Amino acid sequence: MPTTNTPQSAATPTQTRSQAVILDEHIVEIVSDSGEGAQTAGQAFGTISARMGNGIWTVEIIPAEIEPPPRTAAGASGIRIRLGSNHITNMGDEADLIVAFNEQALMGREENGNLKKGATILLENRWKDHTNNVIREQYAKVMDHLIETGYNVVEIPMEEETLKIVKNPRKGKNMFVLGMLCYIYSRDMELAREQIRFAFRKKGEKVIQPNLQLLESGFNWAKENLNFQYEISSPPIEKKMVVTNGNVAIGMGIMAAGMEVCAMYPITPATSASHYLSEVFENTGGMVHQAEDEIAACAFAIGASYAGKCAVTITSGPGMALKTELLGLASMAEIPLVLVDVQRGGPSTGLPTKVEQGDLLSALFNSPGDNPKVVLAPSTIEDCFYSMITARKIAETFRMPVLVLSDANLATGQQPYPRPEFREEWVAPPYDQNPVPEGTKPFDWDEQTGLSKRIIPGQPGGLHRVTGLAHTREGHVAYGPGVNQEGCDHRSLKLATFQKTLKTPKVYGPEEGPLLLLGWGSTRGAIQEAVDRARAEGLNVSSLHLKFLQPMAPGIGAILKKFRKVMAVEINFSDDKERPMITEENRRYSNLAWLLRARYLVDVDSFSNVHGQPLKPSAILDMIRRELKQLN
Repeated sequence: MPTTNTPQSAATPTQTRSQAVILDEHIVEIVSDSGEGAQTAGQAFGTISARMGNGIWTVEIIPAEIEPPPRTAAGASGIRIRLGSNHITNMGDEADLIVAFNEQALMGREENGNLKKGATILLENRWKDHTNNVIREQYAKVMDHLIETGYNVVEIPMEEETLKIVKNPRKGKNMFVLGMLCYIYSRDMELAREQIRFAFRKKGEKVIQPNLQLLESGFNWAKENLNFQYEISSPPIEKKMVVTNGNVAIGMGIMAAGMEVCAMYPITPATSASHYLSEVFENTGGMVHQAEDEIAACAFAIGASYAGKCAVTITSGPGMALKTELLGLASMAEIPLVLVDVQRGGPSTGLPTKVEQGDLLSALFNSPGDNPKVVLAPSTIEDCFYSMITARKIAETFRMPVLVLSDANLATGQQPYPRPEFREEWVAPPYDQNPVPEGTKPFDWDEQTGLSKRIIPGQPGGLHRVTGLAHTREGHVAYGPGVNQEGCDHRSLKLATFQKTLKTPKVYGPEEGPLLLLGWGSTRGAIQEAVDRARAEGLNVSSLHLKFLQPMAPGIGAILKKFRKVMAVEINFSDDKERPMITEENRRYSNLAWLLRARYLVDVDSFSNVHGQPLKPSAILDMIRRELKQLN
């Protein structure tokens, strides 16, 4: 590691290189302009590391615009890779090493507080002597700032080296960088070669070979010119593992659950789930239907489910808003439906490429009238897979919509997890299409559970009406005084019946004490890491993570009352109580805090933001220290 703050062109080949430094973990970022392949390089680096047995978590850095102006801080595109000796559950705090294809993209990350003090920066040096005076001045100004701030800067001739192999450096610089990182972190080069062959397998040897050469070039250049190297050990791999992002895990879960129809309209950050399914769904007998809009996609899915094929529709927040009326139809007509909402920043178009958990209240209450539905949220990439199996079973058993709240953090992040072993019980048995017993009513609600028999169109003796209007047990439209009340009563009973099947979630840490953190969805890893760090400091704090948001599992209220203070930790909006106009009478709380306060009459506080970034464990730890200090 360079110890001076002067920019390094590189170490000379004769320089003595220290032995590789053994690390428990490191956070690496690669940033560039859009279209330069930084994400491809980072995903490959993460996969290689996972195959070597390291824990990893990746976060894609995606600009809001599809093609932002080049060399701008706001237009930075790239990826963060956190790798370690043990299981990694979140993106971590500030980056230890960053590779930047230009200094402006780098400054976008630095200005947002994503670089550790004294971090190593590997910076493309082509801008230093650029023919454009403005670019040269920009580069010099940034270099002065980096040196003054105390970063270890190494200038790298990335484009110069890439041009020795390919004509277009934009189509090769990323593989040169991958080679450098493989040297720096002592990666297995044979695995790296395999990964390149896999990534470019559809493009043939004409593309594979130059990318292999670029990989070797980057590795050799780093070996000859850099005077630092790291090694991150890993435990032996005892189980077969897979490495996917959350959207792929959702697609895999859809197939494992036996669902055969996915209807959707493209929307960031949900679209890649349909891209994956489009490539492989037919292998399991499924189909992807791309509708003309979000409303049509939901209607198509409901129609398929009504016909006997439990279907899924995948969207993000704005798309879910458009599906609202049809979610009401699925609830009223009691047609199974699974809806995946890959949440992003809002409102309106908001932050389409950034993470947020702002759709919880919308998911629960987004319909005129009473519209009961099950709402659950996976907390890990592995959980994205199993949540789809769970969602399908609930939807078909209880004949109602089930909403799965993922988010951009899970959708684009990569993580290794044990390879799922298929089980027959994941898939519902073939539907019984024997004649319907005489006298069976299509909505013959059980007085205790609210459940009724599902009748598939075409079943002998099963002819009945389906409507979105208030209706009787026979399905007849009716507006009598008790008809709508009876229907609402029994549809709500189904939620209560399902709630009785849930287990009380376990507290992470002591079961009582001064402070409890409540979370849901993708914040789990960051919250639990912060709790671990706090407890290592001798602080008394616990956490509880909720998978089911509607209905909530039994026993949660009793848990909350065992703690002096309860904080909901989320990535959605809440008022800062220090603002001059904010009082206890007008303060708006975060989504989960609203729910817990209303349901359990407990004074739940909020710790949340809408920065568009995953929560950092260090930020949660700082909050824990503040809250415990105030309590004491």
